[in-house]
Amino acid sequence: MDNVIDYIKENKMIKPREIIGVACSGGRDSICLLHYLNSIKAELECDVVAINVDHGIRQTSAFDTEFVMQFCRENHIRAYKFKGEALKVAKEEKLTIEQAARKVRYGIFETVIQKGLVDKIALAHHLNDQAETVLLNIIRGAGLSGARGMDAVRDGKYIRPFLNIPRERIMEYLDENTLNYVEDETNQDITYSRNYIRNIVMPALRKNFKGVDKSIVNFAKICAKDDSYIESQIDMGTAIETKDYIKLPLSYFYQDEAIVNRILRRVLSKFAKQDIESKHINMVRSFALEADNGNIISLPFKIKVSKEYEYVVLGHIKRVEISGSYPFRNGKLKIENYGIIRTTASKTMTKPKMHQHIIDADKLPDGAVWRFREEGDIFSPLGLGGTKKLKDYFIDKKIPQRMRDNIPVLTVGNKVLIVADIEIADELKVTEGTTRLLKINYEKDLI
Repeated sequence: MDNVIDYIKENKMIKPREIIGVACSGGRDSICLLHYLNSIKAELECDVVAINVDHGIRQTSAFDTEFVMQFCRENHIRAYKFKGEALKVAKEEKLTIEQAARKVRYGIFETVIQKGLVDKIALAHHLNDQAETVLLNIIRGAGLSGARGMDAVRDGKYIRPFLNIPRERIMEYLDENTLNYVEDETNQDITYSRNYIRNIVMPALRKNFKGVDKSIVNFAKICAKDDSYIESQIDMGTAIETKDYIKLPLSYFYQDEAIVNRILRRVLSKFAKQDIESKHINMVRSFALEADNGNIISLPFKIKVSKEYEYVVLGHIKRVEISGSYPFRNGKLKIENYGIIRTTASKTMTKPKMHQHIIDADKLPDGAVWRFREEGDIFSPLGLGGTKKLKDYFIDKKIPQRMRDNIPVLTVGNKVLIVADIEIADELKVTEGTTRLLKINYEKDLI
């Protein structure tokens, strides 16, 4: 196992004084990893603990958990056990059992890291697992990012010390150290995609092609280098991100298709429960280049894509219904689902700040109210001269259609005096004769 510790150091997997949580199911690979890391923890100057997750799928899973706990007691290894509900998650979120189990497992891993119980999670994937993963990803239609397989270190917190050694070496280590392990009976169930690859496809390939596992892994390493280079060419500096959606400039979609596809996968992965299929990536790319402004399409996982002038918006786009009217007054005005409009009197003229309007207080008509746009509203924008329909003004200003009903307007009758945080009417402008000012600040909930 000398090459394993070299692999750990080469990939900077473990730092001194870190606590490494080994994901241990009780199977041969995870028992081997737990025992091995515990045996070299002094050399690595780290601590090692076991993390066991019972996914709640098999009736014998409780036995496996107890096996891990007993193993840890005998080897003086601290252990944590957790129970998940993968079957429930699969049903509620319409996932396969494999996908649900992975979600449950990684959710627990994230929790133990966030709580400071461990610094990193060590996973027992080995070279043969890597070959199976790459082949499975290719069959599923993955691009380079899938063909590169698993990384030795992911997100700075998931490490795979065994990724460079074959299963045979793990079996030898178990024999050398007389280590027992448990067998998961579902590993033989070839209705699971990975088990079909592992138990049917790979044995057939190994029979006819010597060293096929290493060949596939070497291919993955080449793909990883190419993938990393292409990823380095992506610049998303002008994208606009909120918690609900991401706005991509339309110019992004005129880049090489390889770059566009990666941008879309990166964005959509923030809102999808699993990988987005290539057909949906192609759909979004075509939509961005060909659809008319204001059009919207739907993707899986309740993702919507909207064409909004020079932007394409992707994510959980919501249409918030806002109604009601609010008499104009000084002070703080809270408008639900919009934000706060704060008005203060002033005698000192300054240059308007961002998200602020300054108007001549004496020019403001009595009876003005804040409300939302209505049919027949007209507006005379500052400095432009003439009057136009508010609808036409929004079009000229390229305000996305989904946002137009959510912007408060200050009105008298059907005459618009202020479009909140966008423009004031020409009749409210400050001149040399202005003696009283009103400063109006906007603190918005929505972007």
